[in-house]
Amino acid sequence: MGKTHERIEGRLRSFIESQPMFFTATAPLAGDGTINLSPKGLRGSWVVLDEQTVAYLDFAGSNAETVAHLRENGRITLMWCAFQGPPNIVRVHGRGEPVFRDDPRWRALIGHFPDIDPSLHGLRAIIVVRAELIRDTCGYAVPFMTYDGDRDLHGKRFAREDDASLSDYLAGKQHVASSIDGLPGLPLPLPPTPAA
Repeated sequence: MGKTHERIEGRLRSFIESQPMFFTATAPLAGDGTINLSPKGLRGSWVVLDEQTVAYLDFAGSNAETVAHLRENGRITLMWCAFQGPPNIVRVHGRGEPVFRDDPRWRALIGHFPDIDPSLHGLRAIIVVRAELIRDTCGYAVPFMTYDGDRDLHGKRFAREDDASLSDYLAGKQHVASSIDGLPGLPLPLPPTPAA
């Protein structure tokens, strides 16, 4: 049923890169802390960087739980499910970190996402995850669902923001600069978007 993989390659890599969405799960160290589970969509917003590393774009939103948990402890699980075709679930358990706009690695990392216009989505960070455990399981109980396309609402909403107005928007959200449990979240104001 389940299999552990040493690397993200071949069939596994193709599966991850072809899915229209995935899920992230993180948690604080505190035993009574709030566990976070988030869906991620928009084709082209995640990539396999190498056999042990994946990355995805962290867009503007009303909270920053994943960023806060990664800044505290780095633990993260990513999960892709087959909603079409043969059943499959792939999980990448690992250590992640948010790479912010003022990080020297930003320019090289953003180049891995050629199909995404970052100015449309209020790009806050690039999440880089180094795999510690890679597993796939049967997915027999995952239902068939049809992918009809990406929603355009996020891009329409955040395309009108510049760096300053996006920082103001995020500063007005209760759980962006700090998490639900009070952990440091997104550093505000956001650093300027590096020139292309």
